[in-house]
Order: sequence, then structure tokens, then C-alpha cells
Amino acid sequence: MDSNPSSDQESRKRLKIQDLEDHELLLLHVDRFHQSESYPRIHDKNEIPPGWLDCPSLGQQILGCILPSKVPLDESFQTNIPPGKTYSFKQVIQRVENSDGKLSLVVDLTNTRRYYSVPDLKQKGIEYVKIRCKGRDAMPDNFSVNIFVYELSKFFSRQANESKNFVLVHCTHGHNRTGFMIVHYLMRFQPLMPVTRAMEIFALARPPGIYKPNYIDALYAFYNEGKPVMFAHPSPPQWKNTSNASLNENHKLDAGPTTQNDYILGDKIPFNQMKSLRESCYKMLNLNVERARRFPGSHPVSLNRDNLQLLRQHYYYATWKADGTRYMMLISVDGCYLIDRHFNFRRVQIRFPCSYRNSTHHYTLLDGEMVIGTLPCSQNKERRFLVFDIIACNGNNLMEKPFSERWNLVEKEVIEPRNRDQKNISQSKHSCYKYELESFRVGRKDFWSLSTVPKILKELIPKLCHEADGLIFQGRDDPYIPFTHEGLLKWKYAEMNSVDFLFQMGVNDDHKLFLHENGRKKVMEGHRVEFRDGSNPSSYSGMIIECSWDSKDAVWVYMRKRNDKRSPNDLNTYKKVMRSIRDNITADILLQEIDHIICLPIYKHPPSHRLSFKYLCMFMSILIVIFKCHMKNGSSG
Repeated sequence: MDSNPSSDQESRKRLKIQDLEDHELLLLHVDRFHQSESYPRIHDKNEIPPGWLDCPSLGQQILGCILPSKVPLDESFQTNIPPGKTYSFKQVIQRVENSDGKLSLVVDLTNTRRYYSVPDLKQKGIEYVKIRCKGRDAMPDNFSVNIFVYELSKFFSRQANESKNFVLVHCTHGHNRTGFMIVHYLMRFQPLMPVTRAMEIFALARPPGIYKPNYIDALYAFYNEGKPVMFAHPSPPQWKNTSNASLNENHKLDAGPTTQNDYILGDKIPFNQMKSLRESCYKMLNLNVERARRFPGSHPVSLNRDNLQLLRQHYYYATWKADGTRYMMLISVDGCYLIDRHFNFRRVQIRFPCSYRNSTHHYTLLDGEMVIGTLPCSQNKERRFLVFDIIACNGNNLMEKPFSERWNLVEKEVIEPRNRDQKNISQSKHSCYKYELESFRVGRKDFWSLSTVPKILKELIPKLCHEADGLIFQGRDDPYIPFTHEGLLKWKYAEMNSVDFLFQMGVNDDHKLFLHENGRKKVMEGHRVEFRDGSNPSSYSGMIIECSWDSKDAVWVYMRKRNDKRSPNDLNTYKKVMRSIRDNITADILLQEIDHIICLPIYKHPPSHRLSFKYLCMFMSILIVIFKCHMKNGSSG
């Protein structure tokens, strides 16, 4: 029977949503015009902005090349401007040239395009980027900030070998929106700089700096810093008509993200930046960058009676399988990026100091999972990122190193420097950074020898503050293998073995379940799903749902909606899960197998605990040389 055409169309959109989003975002960046959720107010075409006449025109250089400014007005405004008060791009260009420089980029943060002619700038060879920001009491949103930082960093990287290329950044008056963006840029590329210092740099170049309290408080909050007790808000400049615009003294900041597994963490970034970061990840993983569209994280396969034998052939560690959200994490000097299963990047403000210098990580790639736990004392929810692998550290590829070494490097290079920095901050009277304000905690996931599996199942998992649905078995000597790793094994409790289907309802309310086969939808004929929680099946039509298998009734049972997935499981994955279900390796059977396995020589005498014959010979040779030298010296005495 044919399915509902509208449901089919919706599903096709869901399955291809990544391509659509990428295409739309690419078009958005063709003319470097960035539209946020703001719309221009209606003005008289040649009306001069309030306070513009008496507002100082151009600030001093920041970082030797960024010029904060009020908006230059073209000739159409000149009839309304008294003599001596004009300020146009002709004057800006002249002043820059007098400093032996060249105006190469203009970043426009106003919420209108009426102030000057953009084609005139382009004719002069000046690049132009438009980022609409509302102004008044509305601060630029985080996506707009990410666009600004990306555009400047991209420009400066192109101009690395050229000197005196200036960037003009302006809003209407060149103070709050302009200062807000420039302070963000300073904080991203000098990541250990305090917010107070970054604002001072801007204020010295463009007095009195940022003066709106909500802008100032938002900067401290964003960078997880406490505002100094003695901080004095700058007074509004004299030219500012405070009666026309509130200074937002009673503002409130966002309460922050809700603590749910399906909550989308982090801020969206420009598509071109995401494309570049995707390619960087693929380079780190030695993958073809031309195909950098698929999440490259290592995926385990379900445990069955065949691959169970791998535990007999190689030394394995065990850990619990957390029922959280999978992320990779890319740490760079300008920020930290969570990478979800759709291979989308979102920026989060988390601090990762280096172990060996007064700086932060740059191009470190981690693998892990985000869990939400309930704190035993307060019963509050806490989000925690559990790192279980490291693929690259400060640009150094670690993929070929054995897992045991990589796991130790997670502690040495990632966790210990953070803990040390937190301790130093707690003992310092001058540091403003507050780790407790970060949107999640960071820790290393523990792994143990197979002999601890009974304790993991019977003692650890019941006491965890977050949900767990089984075990992971990781080979001690394995390299990092992207995509499906046949030697990385997962065991789930029987009732938790599951498959992710695309669910659709047909015209007669019949249920259809789909998987992927060779990139195309494959209907699973004869398969049914029951919604035993009482939810309405029609509300899940066109969505990815996770289902467990009820062998008694021979039916799939709805478990939850998978907001973190846009496509169903592959047919091969389904077959492996069904094999695991049929093999029915229960906890008792698994423990019996583990009891036999840990008695094998490979676990009784692990290779790392034994000195190889080669090194034993070298050691003996050194001892003989030392002994001969000692005897010679003794005889000569």
C-alpha cells in the first residue's frame, strides 16, 4: 500500500537536510552579507542618526590594523551636515593612506544599508562584509559574533605577508556593537586575556569604550568570568542622548541552556568555517578531505558469539556504555567546537590550557560523549563531557599510537592541565575566570581490565549518576579507526539492544519502518512497532525512532525519538544488532566467558609487563660494559 505522499516528502527532506542546509548557507556567503534575526527600522532616507554629529569619528588602531569607527555618511547626507562635521569614506581612506596604509576591509554592523554606497567601496578594491545587528539594547547574537570573528581571521590570514592593511569596523556610533565585536575577537585570539583587559584595549582606542551595562555583563558571562567587585561602568559620552535610548540598567541575562540530552549545545558558526574545520578533521584522521561530509568518529559493533573471541586473542579493557550523546571535540586557539553525528560544528566557550606553556590547545581532537547526571546531594542536573580518546594533540597525529597510550595522554595533556589551572585560579586573588560557569564539566572516562567486569556490572553501573545501557570493550593496542571499528565491541542489556528506524505512517495509518541500504531507504516489510508509552504514532511520522525488540511478541517497541540523528541505521548495522539479539549473550553468560578469558596467558602476563628478548639483551650488554670498566679501573688503582 502506498504511503502518505506528504510523509514521504517530509522524510526525504529529513534524510537530505544536511545537503539543503549546506547549500543554503553557501549561498548566504556568496556576497558576504549576513542576515541575522533583525530588520531595519524605517527612516527618512537622509536622516542623520541621533548623536552622530558630535560623536568622534575614528578611533585609534587596535592590534595595529583594526579601526573602530562611527558610520561614514556619503554625499547624499551632506546637505544636513554642518561644515566641519562631515565624515565620509573619502576622509577615512585619506587618513589611512597618510599612515602609509590601505583600507582593505569594511565590516558594517548597522541594521540598514542607507548610509553609503557599497558598490563605490568595491570599485576602490575594498572588501565589504555586512552583519546586521539591531543595536540599541539588543546585543549582537552569538552567531553574528562568530561570523565577525571568522571574517576577520580569514582576512588576516590572507593578508599575513602584507603590511598596513586596515579593517574598518563600524556600527552607528562605533562604541557598543563595535566594541562588543572587537572585544570578542581579542578574547578569541588571545584566549588567556581577561575580559577587563580586552575592554580596556578597546576603551583606550575608542573612549569611553563600551558603556552599556548589558553589553559589559554579557561579555563577562560569555567568557565565564566574574566581573571585578570594584568595576566601574563607563559613563555615557556627552553626545549620547540617553532619553532616546535606555541604558538597560535592569537587564537580565539568559538563564543558560536547559539540562536535557537533546538540547543543542553551542553556537552556530558560518558554513565556510565549518567546511574548513571538517576538512581539518579529515586531514588529522588521514582521510580524503574531498569527502569530508560524514561524521568520522569510531563506532563500535554489537557483541556476538563470533567477535567475542577477539577478547581471547587480544588484550582488552572494559568500561560502561553511557546512554548519552556522542560528540567529537575540536579545540583550537579561537574556541572549542562540539562535533555532532551530523558532522556539524557548534562553538562552546570551554577553557583548555596546555600542559607545557602558558597558552591553550590548538588543533586538539578528542572523542567522547555528553552525559547528564543527577548530583547525589543536591539532586541538581549536571552536564559532563566524558573524554574516552584523543586523536590529535596540538596538531600532532596520535591515531597510530595504541589506545593505552592515547588514553594516558588524555589525562596528561587535557585533564591535568585543566585541574592544575583550576587550582591556581582558586588560589589567586587576581584571576577572574570561573570554571564553574562553563556549560559542562570535562572528565576522562575510566577503563579497567576485564577482571573488573563483574564489579562494573554489579556495583559501578547501579551507582552511576547518569544512565548506562551496557559495556564497551576496547582493545589496548588498537589504533584509532574512523567510522566502523570491527574490533571495538559493545554489549547491551538484552532489553536495551536497539535499532534506529525511519518511521512513517501510510494513508491508512499503517506503520512503516525504514533502514538505509547503499544510501537509499529500504522498507522493512513485515516489521511492526508498538508505542507502549501511549504516545501518538502520527507525531513521529518522518522521524528517526529508536526501538527495542520484543522477542516474545515479535514486535519492535518504541523507546525514544533520536533528535541527534537524521538518518536510520544501515542495513548492515541492523543485521549485527539482530545477530546480537539472537545470540542472546546475557549478563550471566558474559560473566562466565570473562571468567575463562582472564585466565588466559595474555591476561595473566600482559606483553607490556614483560621485557622483550631484544631489550633484555641490550640491558645485559650495558651491564657487561659497566662491569668491565669497573674492573679495569679497579685493577689500575
